[in-house]
Amino acid sequence: MNMKNIYSIIDDVLKANSSCALCTIVSSSGSTPMKTGAKMIVCRDGKIFGTVGGGDLEKKVIENAINVIIQKKSEHFNHNLLQQHGMCCGGKVSVFIDYVERAKRLYVFGAGHVGRALSKLASALEFEVYVIDDRKSEQEKISLHKINKIQMSYKEILPTLPFDENTFIAIMTRDHSMDREILGFCINKPFGYLGMIGSKRKVEVTKKMFISGGICTENKFAEIDSPMGIDIHAHAPEEIAVSILAKIIQLKNKEKIKSTSYKLISGEYI
Repeated sequence: MNMKNIYSIIDDVLKANSSCALCTIVSSSGSTPMKTGAKMIVCRDGKIFGTVGGGDLEKKVIENAINVIIQKKSEHFNHNLLQQHGMCCGGKVSVFIDYVERAKRLYVFGAGHVGRALSKLASALEFEVYVIDDRKSEQEKISLHKINKIQMSYKEILPTLPFDENTFIAIMTRDHSMDREILGFCINKPFGYLGMIGSKRKVEVTKKMFISGGICTENKFAEIDSPMGIDIHAHAPEEIAVSILAKIIQLKNKEKIKSTSYKLISGEYI
């Protein structure tokens, strides 16, 4: 596979899967079936594209790659083909397995002051940002081309959106009942982060409504970040956006940083 094809295949794989592994022979010596630069893409289910030489070596590389995907951590492996794999060619190869994941997707429901500030910050950190609001006047205030603007009603767009562990959701519309409707739809979907802006009273009222209405359990409601963000005594929309994004980053990097439960106590900016 040439480099153009390999990245095109990775792009296609990530559209169907949240992650994959790119295995590259970074050095080789002696007699080996494939030389330095050979690449192979491995999916979580073991499906492969390309080759690093076949036989027991490739079988082990696939096993290592699946483990890299599970651990979400790139790793380097050395192989002696005769001693470790019984391959008579007898050379040595070094394989780097790179964990590759799809960009984190952020849905910002509401293109008000905080929504616009959050989308701008998140886009700079390579989130795939979607701002959803049916108000043309508010959407027109977003000038960055890399931010995806969806001008549709929430009821219309919600059933069409994909949700998975790489989906981050920030709810901050102009209306409390609208926030609750969106939250009720999203809460039982898979997500990496789900937050709703609002006061402590709004959160408590929403919690009682959801539990009494059978929308979710108390334990499930506890997964919501609401009030949103890390408490940095934020007041301005931009400050609140920073606090929300800090919480999102903390959860995104939860394998590296143990998440601590912080809450933002703030008013509402819509």
